[in-house]
Amino acid sequence: MWDDGDTVTIRVVLAEDSYIVREGLEQVLARARGVEVVATCVDLDSLLEAVESKRPDVVVTDIRMPPTETDEGIRAAAALRESHPDVGVVVLSQHDDPTYALALLDAGSEGRAYLLKERVTDGGQLAAAVEEVSRRGSVIDSKIVESLVHERSRASSSPVAELTSREQEVLAEIAQGKSNSAIAESLVLTKRAVEKHINAIFMKLGLAQADDVSKRVKATLMFLAQNGDE
Repeated sequence: MWDDGDTVTIRVVLAEDSYIVREGLEQVLARARGVEVVATCVDLDSLLEAVESKRPDVVVTDIRMPPTETDEGIRAAAALRESHPDVGVVVLSQHDDPTYALALLDAGSEGRAYLLKERVTDGGQLAAAVEEVSRRGSVIDSKIVESLVHERSRASSSPVAELTSREQEVLAEIAQGKSNSAIAESLVLTKRAVEKHINAIFMKLGLAQADDVSKRVKATLMFLAQNGDE
């Protein structure tokens, strides 16, 4: 990412094996303010090579590409987590199977986004996701969240039900994307009390070993799933 005067440019490598889709996505990104596509690729190997040579801030990749046409986008994200941890990754897919989204988040949600291709034709959502992951944020398509809720609603029980009423209130605030300070103000608690409640929540939900961003994302998904049961 470089700064030209007052404008910060996000350098993007785009990977998509379909020529028509690739051209369309490149045009969408070209119209986004502050985004520059520095390379386009058609398979996993050329994507990883482009990251090495072009040093992008963000990779936008199809989930399925040569050589296997299965989960190259997910594998690219995992590889880059190790080799280039500062590079954000936006995975695009035609499939709303939450298994892929959870696989993407397996090593942490920081700097990762999972979007359905049907949602990005106007460019606004794609550009917003590129900007968010460049800041180490995380974006999951709302339709994927709905699928996760539906999947979890079939479970006989949820660890969310084991939370105290106050912990559930705090979790509801987390689900709204609020910071610890904002939660403290909303619930009239000290920041230290909020931190203690959040630590207890993560422990009860089995998220104690996850990274900080991933904890909040996964806890939010579990909260949404519990609401779907009611």
